[in-house]
Amino acid sequence: MGRVDGLPAKPKVYRKHDAIPFSAQDDFPVAGSTKQWRQDFVQAVLMIVKRHAPDFDEASLEFKISKKNTYLSLTCTIRAISRAQLDALYQELCDHPMVVMVL
Repeated sequence: MGRVDGLPAKPKVYRKHDAIPFSAQDDFPVAGSTKQWRQDFVQAVLMIVKRHAPDFDEASLEFKISKKNTYLSLTCTIRAISRAQLDALYQELCDHPMVVMVL
């Protein structure tokens, strides 16, 4: 039975590994040093992203180089289907030796 204000008595709490209740767009900005081969960095990030989000469109990948030409930033926009998917993608990107930062 609902509350007086019309809200459910107990709101549904989503646990870490529950499915997100909708298909959400999520951006993953990933930064790497320009001292490393840029093409290798781009390919490594794309391989990881495609492993976790097979429907990722490579044409949507955005590139930015820092003002001092020190870092290359890639922004990948994926359609997330679960918290577990996001967590696994984030962890694998963070663990890669070419990746300096993932936001």
